[in-house]
Amino acid sequence: MKLEQSDESYLFSTTSIPDVFFSEYLSQSSGDFIKVYLYLVYLSKYNKDVKLNDLSKRLSLTFPIIQEAIAYWEAIGVITKKGTGFVINNLQEIELHKLYKPKVELSTEDIDRNEKNKFRASSIDTINNSFFKGLMTEFWYMKIGLWFDKYGFDEQVMVALFSYCYNRFAMHEKYMQAVADTWFKNNVKTFSDLELFFQKQQESQKIQNSIQKKLRMTRPLTEFEQGYIEKWTVDYGYPLDVINIALKRTTARANFSFDSLDREISDWHDRSLKTCDEIQNFIVESKNQMKNKKELEKKVKNANFEQRQYDNLDKLYANN
Repeated sequence: MKLEQSDESYLFSTTSIPDVFFSEYLSQSSGDFIKVYLYLVYLSKYNKDVKLNDLSKRLSLTFPIIQEAIAYWEAIGVITKKGTGFVINNLQEIELHKLYKPKVELSTEDIDRNEKNKFRASSIDTINNSFFKGLMTEFWYMKIGLWFDKYGFDEQVMVALFSYCYNRFAMHEKYMQAVADTWFKNNVKTFSDLELFFQKQQESQKIQNSIQKKLRMTRPLTEFEQGYIEKWTVDYGYPLDVINIALKRTTARANFSFDSLDREISDWHDRSLKTCDEIQNFIVESKNQMKNKKELEKKVKNANFEQRQYDNLDKLYANN
């Protein structure tokens, strides 16, 4: 069996695996199949004639597993049968064809998709010209297509993602992926969603600064403390006035901590208390309940004490 790559131009001796393999194929394939694929890619650089028995021995895998792996990668188009061997196909081209391969007959769904792709193409062109000076590589075309499908961003949000990272001098994949993940977790789909998210972030930052000032903290907040504040402001939607109520109540205690502050605020959220008035009324009602409970416990205690006195007198008279 002879192996070769569809792209025969090599500049380096390293074995290159595109990122799309890890994002689209890795999680769906068994470990043994991945092992076979990686070794085939390595061997294909040298146009080696390889026998399945040799693969079995080299990889310490049984012959049937080698056969199953070859059949699996061929079935999903990663490798292609050619004469007595196989061609290792370009995974990036495969994914691009999935996204943009034209069809002869178009259904209504296809027409709608093509209209959508026109807007996408326009946004990609904007990204290329604005942030890559018209020299965007195939890698970024592939990444943008994957992010459109993964996150469901509209075209304006995708352009905003590149603008956000460009302005922070962080136009690299890992940082952009982290930003996109954060937007996605906060339900950002449209540009209106993104504007609302930024407003919440700004409000959250103001509240962080205010809390640090009220607590007279000279050190920066830890990641966990910032996470608490983001939960109260972004997830719960509480304004600073509500958080101030909790601060006044919990900072007066000897064992103050962000954990205790979070328990207080989370309890209000779990009780569907939203405004300062609702929370203040709840606090007053809780105090009254506690006061009534203590008075009731005191009455029960006194009644039990008086009953014991009567019981003792009865015993005294009975002995006489």
